[in-house]
Amino acid sequence: MKSIYDGVSLFSGGLDSILAARLLADQGLRMLCLHFWSPFFGTPSSSARDRWKRLYGLEVEALDCSREMAALVSGWPPHGFGKVMNPCVDCKILLLRLAKKRMEELGAKFIATGEVMGQRPMSQRRDVLNTIRREAGVDGLLLRPLSALHLDPTPMEESGLVDRSKLLGIHGRGRQDQLALAKAYGMEEIPSPGGGCWLAERENARRYWPIRTRLGSPSAADYRLAAWGRQYWLVTADQACWLVMGRNSYDNETLKKSQEQEDLLAGVCDYPGPLALLRRGRSWTAEARRLAAAMLASYAPKAVQAGGEIGVWMKERSGIQSVVRVLPDMERIGFTRMTFDEVKAEKHAEASRHQAEENCERERRRRERLERRLAETAASAAPAEEGLPADPGPALVPEQGS
Repeated sequence: MKSIYDGVSLFSGGLDSILAARLLADQGLRMLCLHFWSPFFGTPSSSARDRWKRLYGLEVEALDCSREMAALVSGWPPHGFGKVMNPCVDCKILLLRLAKKRMEELGAKFIATGEVMGQRPMSQRRDVLNTIRREAGVDGLLLRPLSALHLDPTPMEESGLVDRSKLLGIHGRGRQDQLALAKAYGMEEIPSPGGGCWLAERENARRYWPIRTRLGSPSAADYRLAAWGRQYWLVTADQACWLVMGRNSYDNETLKKSQEQEDLLAGVCDYPGPLALLRRGRSWTAEARRLAAAMLASYAPKAVQAGGEIGVWMKERSGIQSVVRVLPDMERIGFTRMTFDEVKAEKHAEASRHQAEENCERERRRRERLERRLAETAASAAPAEEGLPADPGPALVPEQGS
């Protein structure tokens, strides 16, 4: 069956992705924009897709890549993290692989992106753009319309499917060319140039990093939970305990909905106060639960004013409930929040360890190659065929007159 689309285009909702798709659609090409979403970026909202259609005339499909992104962030990305926790190069490789799969399902012919050569120092240098294309497996399929004139022609341009003369040669970090094009298109709303990825923000790194390093096999739902409330950790020799405390009624409702089988939901008895979620709290020690209850009680002002011990209920998802009586932890020293300086220190240490492992592996491969060459040299110096007489050496010539 013939595809109704000529190509698919990665679509973040930012200005560059909008312009790339519009450039191709204006050539009469039938484009489907792929909007990937995860705990770290994007939205599955149908209202957002309707809005993009109304404002920019683009058809957008939302695709969930939460599981794949959670796995990428939880490991050590092959190309490393950026300044914060952003695995930009590996993220783009992942999204292109997923886009290629969707392109093949639709029977489309190519993939477009809004990348601009030289715009981002980590992921949009020429050498990195080539690496991304190669490792994503999209050679001959990937078109970058905004910087096409700085790049080699693609098969889509050479075949005439895409008119190269109508593509652009934007380069660098400036935005003047994009803003001028947006004005020419008559755009009523121009998105900000920010990437919209929460992994690039320091405050979010303080929330995501301990999940990655302390929780053990984190899921997409765990990273999604990191966006809500106050985040606290208690780290002992035996376990790492994650406490999420609501700041308002919306947070509290979200914590209720986020409770999983091994979690405990907690609140203050007889007084108004926040709710808290003890992630995997059923496996916590009694002392860890007591410290969590004391922390929660300290955020209930009326209970604190009453003085004395305060009752804190803890409920399993099944409905089984128990009550712990505690004094509020007004010093709030039991559970603590991770600082960005701690994130940086841990990240640097892990990066150094991975670099050392890579260096060792590189040295091992170098030695293997050297040993193979030495073995090949030795083999070529041996007699060509077994059984040949040994070389008798030069004949003896008698001295003259003997």
